[in-house]
Amino acid sequence: MNFEITQKSQKFFLLIDDVKQLTKMRLALSVVFSSLAGYLLASDNIQIQNLFLLLAGGYLIVGASNVYNQILEKDLDFLMDRTKNRPLPGKRMSVKRAIYIAVIMTISGLILLYGINLRTCIFGALAVFVYACLYTPLKTKTPLSVFVGAIPGAIPFMLGWVAFSNNFGIEPGVLFMIQFFWQFPHFWAIGWMLDDDYKKAGFKMLPTGKKDKATAFLIVMYTVWMIIISLIPLGRFTGELNLSLFGGIVVLSLGIIMLYFAIDLMNKLSKIAAKKLMYVSVVYITILQLVYVLDKYLII
Repeated sequence: MNFEITQKSQKFFLLIDDVKQLTKMRLALSVVFSSLAGYLLASDNIQIQNLFLLLAGGYLIVGASNVYNQILEKDLDFLMDRTKNRPLPGKRMSVKRAIYIAVIMTISGLILLYGINLRTCIFGALAVFVYACLYTPLKTKTPLSVFVGAIPGAIPFMLGWVAFSNNFGIEPGVLFMIQFFWQFPHFWAIGWMLDDDYKKAGFKMLPTGKKDKATAFLIVMYTVWMIIISLIPLGRFTGELNLSLFGGIVVLSLGIIMLYFAIDLMNKLSKIAAKKLMYVSVVYITILQLVYVLDKYLII
């Protein structure tokens, strides 16, 4: 009897682990953090119920997008060392079960976001559609897939603002553009690191198709644009979204650090340099969002 209970417990925990891999839990949580930052930037009084709906709904929407992605790419994932042991290519989960999980998460997530307001729900639905139906199939067709994928990837930061304000204006537009341009150096750095593995599946993630000077130059240029856009709120032309001089100096400093690593990649053209840039980019966007929020609440 105890042996049967132990086996059932092991199967249950293995299933939970597979669901975590399928939904990319850590990535989903980082996206939820972006939504939280956007909400705090918009709010003058935190509505606990709506904040919960945003975080829970956002997590479910991102998780569902990742599940659809892995369903569509299960055969390609099997070809790559990095992904061949995922639940679907590893045959630990059926496609039918994965579809059930994705559909339930999508419906539940959209219902929760609709509980906030219609605009938040629409943007959530748009993120799922673009990620699963456009970005995923385009990855084997053209490097422009990164541009398409940057759209749903940039929605969470502005989604928090829309959730609170029920309005899409200059403020969420700027938040969207910051995260939109950040994704190019971030994902091209990942593409550089994993280029050999991606080629096994036919993914075209680098803008020139090669780990060359031209790709590295584009990474530098998009990093520069990212820095410029992140400083736009200094000009006081962005409605309720503003940045103090001190906050702007911190944001600029963060951008210069990331630019240093982008230039380092252009000089060295190495996988190690790309890996460093990837890690720095994750730290950059996290601290930048924290700085924006703290600048609003702490700077007089």
